[in-house]
Amino acid sequence: MKTRSQTISTTATADDPRWQAIMERRKAADDTFFYSVKTTGVYCRPSCATRLANPKNVAFHASTTDAEQAGFRPCKRCKPNEAPLAMQQIDRITEICRLIERSDQPPKLENLARQAGMSKFHFHRLFRQHTGLTPKAYGAYQRTQRIQQKLRESSSVTEAIFDAGFNSNSRFYENSDAMLGMSPTEFRMGGPTGELRFAVGECSLGAILVAASSIGVCAIFLGDDPQELVDELHARFPSAALVGGDEEFERLIAIVVGFVEAPSMGLSLPLDIRGTAFQQRVWKALREIPLGTTASYLDIARKLGKPESTRAVAQACAANPIAVAIPCHRVVKSDGQISGYRWGIERKRRLLEKEGVN
Repeated sequence: MKTRSQTISTTATADDPRWQAIMERRKAADDTFFYSVKTTGVYCRPSCATRLANPKNVAFHASTTDAEQAGFRPCKRCKPNEAPLAMQQIDRITEICRLIERSDQPPKLENLARQAGMSKFHFHRLFRQHTGLTPKAYGAYQRTQRIQQKLRESSSVTEAIFDAGFNSNSRFYENSDAMLGMSPTEFRMGGPTGELRFAVGECSLGAILVAASSIGVCAIFLGDDPQELVDELHARFPSAALVGGDEEFERLIAIVVGFVEAPSMGLSLPLDIRGTAFQQRVWKALREIPLGTTASYLDIARKLGKPESTRAVAQACAANPIAVAIPCHRVVKSDGQISGYRWGIERKRRLLEKEGVN
């Protein structure tokens, strides 16, 4: 038969919101508090999968130190005195990322999984969950970064290729377009050469710059300061000769401004799209989003057949140099919220409003 003090203790525990977290095995409550069980002499995390204790035997603790000073030992199942499993997994994945970054050749999946102490399937799933990329895609990204750096630093293309870890020129040139979006020589020289015509105008979003090569429009920038837009154009095409547009070119910028102000007019321009193979696939998908609608980063990734690549899609959107003509402003978060935009979230919001997207 329960004593009055036992009844009061049980009621107090059962009424405590922390007991509700324990009953629900709520992971979000882990490390916000711990609980001990008098009859077993152990203390646990709220999410511990062990059988629920009787509330009358439970006490709450603010830290592992408090629980141990009260005479309780850590549970062997949930290991409350160690870093949470999720944090341990993040640490392991981070270590593997550093290993991939240091490797001249892409490590094999089974070797990476063994290094992480996981099965291949479990490692592959966790790596993609934490980085947004598969181990293979992450390795390809790192090789791209490495070859780009070596091309800037090395005295020749061949030297850069071997310094970046490629065993032969042919292996590199098989993937050079996807990695650079241009020839290695052009990349070393600071991007495409030749003449670019440009003009700067004004629209309701501020300053707007339009630049075109002999192929088509290669840049549409938005901003507050016209000179900053010109500087940005020069930084993107440092080896190109920038030439102010003539009267005919002024009409081109008028067309772009007209579209910004009245999107229903449509915009059909020849484009000179320069980017990696993946970026170009993303940008093509963006141009297929109908006026007045939006798509999520996940929608685009799925359309490309790479549902795990939402982060890479977001990076491609951020790298888009041709505003409005390649409508990266139509890409939003999965919940419909407006996320980052290269030329400012407020401009993105206003562009969508002009297109009738609420």
